[in-house]
Amino acid sequence: MSNTMPDIANEPHTGPNSLLNWVGMSEIEMPIRILNGNGDNMQTVGRIQAYVNLIDPKSKGIHMSRLYLAVDQMMGNEVLNPKLLHKIVKQFVQTHDGISNNAYLECRFEYLERRKALVSDNTGWKGYKVRTICVYRDGEISTELSVEVPYSSTCPCSAALARDLIQQGFSKAFGTEGSVSLEDVHAWLGTKEGISATPHSQRSLAQVRVKLDESVDSLPISALIDRIEDALQTPVQAAVKREDEQEFARLNGQNLMFCEDAARRLHEALDTDSTLKDFWVRVNHLESLHPHDAVAIVVKGLEDGYRDDPREFPH
Repeated sequence: MSNTMPDIANEPHTGPNSLLNWVGMSEIEMPIRILNGNGDNMQTVGRIQAYVNLIDPKSKGIHMSRLYLAVDQMMGNEVLNPKLLHKIVKQFVQTHDGISNNAYLECRFEYLERRKALVSDNTGWKGYKVRTICVYRDGEISTELSVEVPYSSTCPCSAALARDLIQQGFSKAFGTEGSVSLEDVHAWLGTKEGISATPHSQRSLAQVRVKLDESVDSLPISALIDRIEDALQTPVQAAVKREDEQEFARLNGQNLMFCEDAARRLHEALDTDSTLKDFWVRVNHLESLHPHDAVAIVVKGLEDGYRDDPREFPH
């Protein structure tokens, strides 16, 4: 009896000999280490896709175990950053010399960070969906970062209609002629009749994908979230007191936004960041008035850059 185990992968390939764009594994669960905005090392669970192409028509397949081992040995022991991602995709190709020359590595995870309340001293945990993509193609490496940031959006049209109803209520309460005392108006504004209508608002979601410049040596997750939330001005909150909720209401009132407005704000904010070579933005206003969502999409506008693809996080 032979002690040698059969290896089907090394047997000659006799079937159709098409070249394959990508072969590998998806949904690999792996602990990963990331840095938060304060530089603290945190651990979370990553879900990983690892692929190489197959350019040898005589090869039966790739060595999937080599992809897994590279991810396991490298990603599990080092902080996730562009340098590490580059090292892993190069390892993918090196371990498939002669049959592969391109590699793809994607990692999805939830990024948890304590965020300060708007006014009070409270802080609370907020989770953001994050995705990193590193592609090695024709000897060139590109690194991408995607985040999903929830925020609140208040409809400008609804706000105008609400103001009109309040004005009508004021005229009905005080008439159209004669003087009105400050005390009476102040008291009336504090009643249910004084604020007889409110504009509709909804939880909304900004999905942002950026291509990082080669000079970036760490994943700017927290900084990118800050840039998005600062542009929109109405980030959802975690732990709040009444003063925080009041400030949230004020910010919504001062930042009325159609989805078009939100997309333009983000385009302006991202376009001024020199560390971002390209970006793709999709804003989703999860309508409270309608049973459907309002969506706007914008890209940086480079000739060979991201396309205005309506899919969520297109490849």
